[in-house]
Amino acid sequence: MPDEHELVCRAIQHDREAFGRLYDLYADRIYKYIYYRIGNATEAEDLTEEVFVKSWEAIGRFTWQERSLAAWLFRIAHNLVVDHFRGRRETIPLEEWSPGQGEAPDPETAIERREILRALREAIGRLTEEQRQVILLRFIEGYSSQEVARIMGKSDEATRALQYRALASLQRLLGQETAR
Repeated sequence: MPDEHELVCRAIQHDREAFGRLYDLYADRIYKYIYYRIGNATEAEDLTEEVFVKSWEAIGRFTWQERSLAAWLFRIAHNLVVDHFRGRRETIPLEEWSPGQGEAPDPETAIERREILRALREAIGRLTEEQRQVILLRFIEGYSSQEVARIMGKSDEATRALQYRALASLQRLLGQETAR
């Protein structure tokens, strides 16, 4: 299989097959990022498709400079999420996670998890936009600090400081939550 750089070069020339392969590489990650931001599967699917429509329309203007394709796609996704919430003043919920493989948890554990997730969603919703973004990219998407910095267009040091402040805020907010 061709490497990402080759696929991007071909996609810039409007090679549909190459762009389709790039879609296959990134669609799930972009969807997950949007889904965790807005908490609605149908809207996340629509916005994910819009990310790729916009990227197809603009791929001819993409340049590698100091930015990866992932950073470019996540920037488009971020802008669409911001547009989606523009004018709305609600928190952005972090949707329930599935416990993964294995047996279903007992009812007590399921209720406990649901309560922890509710508190976490509420706390993340109270972070600044940039803090939410760094938390989602770093801990939900699993990007390294350097990758998050590139995606957000910040220096590594600024991203690490932002992450530190976000985690400190979450700790403080979750501490307040358990004190209730």
